[in-house]
Amino acid sequence: MVQKDSGGTGILVRKPLHLILNEAQQEGEHCLRRALGAVNLVTLGIGAIIGAGIFVLTGAAAAQYSGPAIVISFLLAGVGCLFAGLCYAEFASLIPIAGSAYTYGYATLGEIFAWIIGWDLILEYAFGAATVASGWSANVVLLLEHLGIHLPPAIMATPGSPLVFYNNFWIPLSTLPPGIDPAVLPHATGAFNLIAFLAISAVTTILVIGIKESANLNTVIVFVKVGTVLVFIGIAAVYVLEHPAEAIANWTPFIPPNAGEFGKYGWSGIGRGAAVIFFAYIGFDAVSTAAQEAKNPQRDMPIGILGSLVICTVLYVLTSGLLTGVVKYTRLNVAAPVAIGMERRA
Repeated sequence: MVQKDSGGTGILVRKPLHLILNEAQQEGEHCLRRALGAVNLVTLGIGAIIGAGIFVLTGAAAAQYSGPAIVISFLLAGVGCLFAGLCYAEFASLIPIAGSAYTYGYATLGEIFAWIIGWDLILEYAFGAATVASGWSANVVLLLEHLGIHLPPAIMATPGSPLVFYNNFWIPLSTLPPGIDPAVLPHATGAFNLIAFLAISAVTTILVIGIKESANLNTVIVFVKVGTVLVFIGIAAVYVLEHPAEAIANWTPFIPPNAGEFGKYGWSGIGRGAAVIFFAYIGFDAVSTAAQEAKNPQRDMPIGILGSLVICTVLYVLTSGLLTGVVKYTRLNVAAPVAIGMERRA
């Protein structure tokens, strides 16, 4: 039962802080277990953040908006997230219970605002998971095609997505290089993204099993993802050092002149790029949803939220800078830009 306080009535009723804290201290079979330490929370944040942003959006934002200055866009987006992260860290320490912004809104603004925030969170994570799964699927499909395994185009893209067969690969029509006439290429239409569906189904199954199991799996996946990023950074850095003239040519101009349209390169393009790749940072707030499962939330939650943000920002800046040095930014509007960068090095 929710107790009313002097701060509101009806749909504006607020849940008293002492009641929330009492719920956080409850133990039993049907309560969440405090099993996560600072390392688990940092890896949880990194796992939630790194995904479609670094593997998909980096190329699209560089090709369409920022050019090589995509590194500045990442820094701007990271600074914006840092301020939000400080707020989340403060709230998570003060109210160490599951629910994230929903609970914070319930305790401070009222029930109706908490209800709206709760549904916003559901939409955020639903669309975020779908986008990350789609980007992951594009990389898996590309890997399978390089291994000689060609999936039917109907099960490798979202319903209604137009595909064309170019250079022995099925690619989205929107990523076809300029100057290529799509009319002369075989066409297909996506009906169901099987790889993305299987990925989401597998992750959902692990989450249903339990928090400790999902945290352990997430830690393994984080090491794989971060390892992949670090491998790319290492390989791309060696390539740039071996071919400095080519890298400088790809980075020139660092801030492409505005194309006469707001947000199309120039400083407005950097700002627009930052707005687009802000999606790449979605997930750092997921750490706050695990506050009730943290062993020492007052100490571990700020470390988890801010630590994951800083680590991911550094990785984003390094990856985007090296990617635009290895491949000309105009060629990066593809579903798997990092894979294109690795192919260039090979």
